[in-house]
Amino acid sequence: MSIKLPELPYAQDALEPHITANTLSFHYGKHHNAYVTNLNKLIEGTDFAENSLEEIIQKSDAGIFNNAAQIWNHTFYWNSMKPSGGGQPEGELAEKISADFGGFDKFKEEFAAAAATQFGSGWAWLVLEGDSLKIVKTANAETPLTKGQAPLLTIDVWEHAYYLDFQNRRPDYIATFIDSLANWDFAAENYKNARAS
Repeated sequence: MSIKLPELPYAQDALEPHITANTLSFHYGKHHNAYVTNLNKLIEGTDFAENSLEEIIQKSDAGIFNNAAQIWNHTFYWNSMKPSGGGQPEGELAEKISADFGGFDKFKEEFAAAAATQFGSGWAWLVLEGDSLKIVKTANAETPLTKGQAPLLTIDVWEHAYYLDFQNRRPDYIATFIDSLANWDFAAENYKNARAS
């Protein structure tokens, strides 16, 4: 089977003014698409060609892993944002964040710190590990999927995610993500599914 570039869950200008259509045209249209193109070339004629993206991530390493994981990570990132997002989660996820982090403000502080201090390229994630919510950082293409963690929400801190809009102001991008873009409905659904599995 061929790995496809997933559709964005919104129009390319839907996250403006926070993330512009110009950024998405490069980030999604060039970077994400290149991972799909590269992976399909790498797996052609191999056993991986019949695997799902998640199976490839679990079984591969080096170039195949890097491209497969980046496709998955980016797809998850697009869904971690929505127009008019941000604010605070509600219901069970809100209660769990309060219990595990000591309140939403404390979560915001820890999540922002993780994203800001990820050296070089990578990601910051809210994950469920066992019965506990945790904030973790991954470098480059690494993903919580290979660490037994269930991802709930992520922010991409590779420079191409924010440089056209924020230049070198990564903390401003992170604050904008939390306050204006984070898709808490998506995170809550991931939390519910993770607890049920």
